[in-house]
Amino acid sequence: MKITLSVIKADIGGFPGHSQVHQKCMDVAGESLSKSDLLIDYRVMHCGDDLELIMTHQKGVDNKEIHKLAWNTFLEATKVSKELKLYGAGQDLLSDSFSGNVKGMGPGVAEMEFEERKSEPVIVFMADKTEPGAWNMPLYKIFADPFNTAGLVIDPSMHDGFVFEVHDVIDHKKVEFHTPEELYDLLVLIGATDRYCIKSVKTKKGEIGAVSSTQRLNLMAGKYVGKDDPVCVVRAQHGLPALGEVLEPFSFPHLVKGWMRGSHQGPLMPVNFKDAHPTRFDGPPRVIAAGFQLANGKIVGPADLFDDPAFDYARTKANYVADYMRRHGPFEPHRLPLSEMEYTTLPHVMDKLKERFKPIE
Repeated sequence: MKITLSVIKADIGGFPGHSQVHQKCMDVAGESLSKSDLLIDYRVMHCGDDLELIMTHQKGVDNKEIHKLAWNTFLEATKVSKELKLYGAGQDLLSDSFSGNVKGMGPGVAEMEFEERKSEPVIVFMADKTEPGAWNMPLYKIFADPFNTAGLVIDPSMHDGFVFEVHDVIDHKKVEFHTPEELYDLLVLIGATDRYCIKSVKTKKGEIGAVSSTQRLNLMAGKYVGKDDPVCVVRAQHGLPALGEVLEPFSFPHLVKGWMRGSHQGPLMPVNFKDAHPTRFDGPPRVIAAGFQLANGKIVGPADLFDDPAFDYARTKANYVADYMRRHGPFEPHRLPLSEMEYTTLPHVMDKLKERFKPIE
């Protein structure tokens, strides 16, 4: 049975501030999706102040009807946000009208189509207060690092490696890398997380393994309107990394860009669902992992995969690193370099000071 799994998210208003999504918005979103005959199944979730729509159907990726359903659902939830005067109501919706596809209109999108296997475990990662490049290191470790993923060494079905599709989000170009043979070339690009983002990972035979949202909200809006808060979908087992191999990279809370006002670096903290409401300096950045089994397109779950004491040390380390980074205040490397702050107050400050700069004699 061929299934499409679509995860589409948007910030439609925070409660309070940038902390979480109000329950009334969640309820309205669920009501909107329940009325549609396009879907096989759905779940409505949130990470921080981002509303997450997880949907299964048989319409394929980039389907106009599915994207319009998501768009209308976000509009309905935004109406509630405005009634409740929630913060930044509808800030991810960059247009008043639907143009046929939500890509480029603000919401983040991660979709994959595949033939449902005898057993189909899927993990949906949802992050808040960071950008799409946050997935680069975990996806590299999951699909290319034998120190993380034992199956790359001992599973014959994975031994040939994978194909990474990398997007240049500045010049809107893409390139593919075959691993392990092009591993070093891949790392040259994906280490620059602000520009190069891993969009998808496939087996050498073309079976989809992972897909992420790579929409950069600031680049679309031309100004700072909030961080991208990306999503990532990973299939597990049966020729793909095992569930534990998929989760293992998040035992290390690596530094990501975002946090307060989208202008700082901080650790990506893996948390359970109930702790996915960042507050300290609007952070630190959070990630949750929702585990599902698909059964003829029906969604079984979610399982709260980071609700495990095995990740306590990662959370403790994230808090330590967060404290260390915060002590830098407005200084780099906590604050992002000026080249990455062009959508904040930087242009206004530089314009004000331009006549005061004098040549050095």
